[in-house]
Amino acid sequence: MFSNTKNSINMTHNMSGFGEERSTMNYTGVIDWLLAYRDPYDIWMSHPSYVICEFHFLIGAALMIVHALKTGGRWPWLFLSAMTHGFVIELISYFSPFIDNFWHAQSIITLFDRRMPLYITVLYSVFYYHASWIVSKMQLKSKLVEYMAVGLMTVLIDMPFDIICVKYVHWIWHDTDPNIYDRHYWVPWNSYYFHLCFSTSFQFWFHSVRSWFETRKNLDKWQSGSMRSEIHALVWSSLLGMPTGCLFFVLLYHPLHDFYGVSSEAIFVTILLVFTVIVWRFDRKSGHRFEKPANMNLISKLLFGHFLVHYLVFLGTAIFFNPEDAVSVGMHQPIGNCNETEPVHTFLKAILERRKFLCVENYDEKYYDFKCLQNGRAPSEGSVWYTVCGTQFENRAEYITVLSLITFIAYMVFISIHSNCGDKQRQPVERSERKKLN
Repeated sequence: MFSNTKNSINMTHNMSGFGEERSTMNYTGVIDWLLAYRDPYDIWMSHPSYVICEFHFLIGAALMIVHALKTGGRWPWLFLSAMTHGFVIELISYFSPFIDNFWHAQSIITLFDRRMPLYITVLYSVFYYHASWIVSKMQLKSKLVEYMAVGLMTVLIDMPFDIICVKYVHWIWHDTDPNIYDRHYWVPWNSYYFHLCFSTSFQFWFHSVRSWFETRKNLDKWQSGSMRSEIHALVWSSLLGMPTGCLFFVLLYHPLHDFYGVSSEAIFVTILLVFTVIVWRFDRKSGHRFEKPANMNLISKLLFGHFLVHYLVFLGTAIFFNPEDAVSVGMHQPIGNCNETEPVHTFLKAILERRKFLCVENYDEKYYDFKCLQNGRAPSEGSVWYTVCGTQFENRAEYITVLSLITFIAYMVFISIHSNCGDKQRQPVERSERKKLN
């Protein structure tokens, strides 16, 4: 199946492939390239946080499918469109030489040249569905502001996932890519920027294209349209969500970062606060605060429960699991010549530079190392498939504090919206009555 495979040095870990190094990936056929299976027990013994994360997303996706089918309207289309949108983003990211700057750990089922774990196929659907569901209850008057609100909610859902998954080597980032150089707990600030912009862009196309192709112009935005209009919305939101999201980088990020040296952190915080203030202003003017919100049915309560569990999964990982026990065997950044570089082209034609290979003698990724291997020896030059080891927390209490804060903020935001807004628009509570309620 594989060529140029060296013997495993299975010394300290009783797991398949521990210490194995591969310099090329040769497959027996299309199915072998497309799909790989790994024993869940094997992953649990070496990478338990990864198993929990994967099942968490798969269970969430199953709940959303049931919720979408029961609710009807455009909700099934939203789930499917977000999933195809995610496929487009991920596949371009894996196979475009100008991006290709992260490598996932091997999951129970890994697709497309051992690059896409099974749970990633539904990750965008889980993020966007939760965010869209909560924002739909806010009854914002401006469509554009509603799309921005979905972007903000998506970032809020993503943050604990990004922080924990990097620390527990669910994936690794390219060591010297300038677009992901600025980090927050080893998470590139551009990861948050990406989710904010791409989810906003997706929402624009998903709702706008349907309205353009739908002959019945009086439909509510969540009422299902004709098959023709919904398929158009699915196709174009999937294909155009990424390039339009990139416009946010062209208009703001690249001019400031590439030409003026503004940090990714400052740029992301800027756009985050701009989005937040705009949404806050329109929310204050929405006038849709209901005396008694609509009751949630069982599946809606389960879905809201999944949202709460989402934060507890990653907070619990920081509390109960040790990142230094995590071991990831699979495809990672290729190891090679420390002096060989390659250009990084940006949308504005600024040409930056990064090392073409991981330099194991001099790299700055403190969330993983090779100390769990025999004598702590790093993999050989030319390896594309090898073992990485998690590292200890520099300060576990700080991680727990930050994740607890994110969990608290998310809970307060979501429970406030669910408690004050119904699934269907009602008459606003009169100001005098609102005072009584307060």
